[in-house]
Amino acid sequence: MSRISINRNRARLKGLFGIRARLVVLALILVSPLMFERIRSLEDARTKQAAQVSSELNRLARRAADAQRDVISSVEAVLKSTAYIHAAASQINRGCAILRASLRVDLPTIRMLAVAGADGIIRCSTMASFVDANISDRPYFKKALETHDFVVSDYLVGRQTGKGTILAAYPVSAIDGGEEAVVIAGINLDWMSGIMGDLAGRAGVTAALVDGDGIILATPPDQTSMVGQGLDRMGLDSTLTRTSKGWELRIAGRSADHMISFAQIPGTNTRLVVSIDEAKVSAGINREIRTAYMQLAMVCLLVLLGALVAAERLIVGPIGILTATATKFGQGDWSARAAKAGLPAEFVPLARAFNAMAAALRERERDLVATNNRLTVMASIDVLSGLANRRGFQSRLDFEWMKGQQNCSKVALLMIDVDHFKLFNDTYGHPEGDACLSRIGETLAGIANLTSGFAARYGGEEFCLLVPETDPAEALQVGEMVRAAVEDLMMPHRTSEFEHVTVSVGMACANPSEALEPRDLIEAADAALYAAKHRGRNAVVEHGLIRGTDATLAMTG
Repeated sequence: MSRISINRNRARLKGLFGIRARLVVLALILVSPLMFERIRSLEDARTKQAAQVSSELNRLARRAADAQRDVISSVEAVLKSTAYIHAAASQINRGCAILRASLRVDLPTIRMLAVAGADGIIRCSTMASFVDANISDRPYFKKALETHDFVVSDYLVGRQTGKGTILAAYPVSAIDGGEEAVVIAGINLDWMSGIMGDLAGRAGVTAALVDGDGIILATPPDQTSMVGQGLDRMGLDSTLTRTSKGWELRIAGRSADHMISFAQIPGTNTRLVVSIDEAKVSAGINREIRTAYMQLAMVCLLVLLGALVAAERLIVGPIGILTATATKFGQGDWSARAAKAGLPAEFVPLARAFNAMAAALRERERDLVATNNRLTVMASIDVLSGLANRRGFQSRLDFEWMKGQQNCSKVALLMIDVDHFKLFNDTYGHPEGDACLSRIGETLAGIANLTSGFAARYGGEEFCLLVPETDPAEALQVGEMVRAAVEDLMMPHRTSEFEHVTVSVGMACANPSEALEPRDLIEAADAALYAAKHRGRNAVVEHGLIRGTDATLAMTG
């Protein structure tokens, strides 16, 4: 890549990273930590809220599990009391009558009580419809006879009622080894659901009491439609796994978007399962986070706009004002000054310094102009004679020539040369020669004032007198005036045939036009001066300057 391309790209990058862009970046740097800190705090709040909800639900789940355990314990206590009463009453063959008379059947946790013989036939029940029913094929009945201990069944549908329920069984043989009867209690699932009321009405929270097969036994009152269904209704995965103790229900600890908490009810295969849908639980805090993001975006936007406005008003604008003023000043407007009224206080010293610098530069410019004018004048003045030098004469001739073209007026030029000036210097010395030239310059200056002409020292001992708006006759009279005035000075010159200083004058007159140039007039006057020298000096000779189609020069006199 060429150096020019590199420099161009560098300039483009500088343009992109101007003061506005830098202020925007600075504002972002200032706002970003606050924004990230706010986001971090919101994320921490969401994490803490999720943890708090999980902790609270675990606590409620433990409480509900304890309540369910108390229900099972109360049912176990009732069954043991019933078994004791039945064992005692059986000795007098009045077990069923005494059982019905002794036990309450309106317990909130128990729907019915019954006693089945070793053959599984129900001999006695608080509900007549259950008498003579055969339950010998029920797993819980078999297990109670085998273990001689308290047993709670999984979810099953009653043959007499056609409704889902769970049953608890306790063998009489656990109290009286001589009788193989089993006391059975139907547990009220509605009551078990009711004690889970603390878990109801919570967004994203699902709770259920499940049996060993994963069938839902009880739920909070607002979720009772799931009773009798599998765990898939809760969006959970469950599997039955054979272990050394028999079949065991395994529930996934965490599904795709759920947190799972469960607790087993001691002495049973039932478990209380609580599922938390994190998306629903965190919906509130998520809305707050989205709102916070929007607020932060608005704050960032306002900060950026504020930074741009402040930069434009406090920095870019004042810089633009000072730049415009400096540009005007640089273009030659020496009166340009920075107005301090609309500038911020920080820029006032800069504006004051600029105005002071502008004033100093303007004064220096005036001095420079005056000095240049003086130098121009000095460069156009011959110090010895006090007249204009050749440069000054040329400038004046160009001006009068242009003026004559515009006004269609004549311009006359007299070329004047001191006769035998070299001999004068050799005879009297250079100081006297300089004095002679000085007196002649004074004389020509006086004549120029009288004739509205312009006198100059053309070089050495040669002078010229420019007389504008003058015809040839008048110009000859001026030339004679010059010759006579110098002769009247009576400056001694013993090496001259005239015994005093004299001059020869050549005169030319022309009408300025496009066909002529100023040098043509000089050449004509110089030719006339040459002719005056050849005529014997101390004479005035006219040169006739005629410009026709053939551009010829004619000389007369």
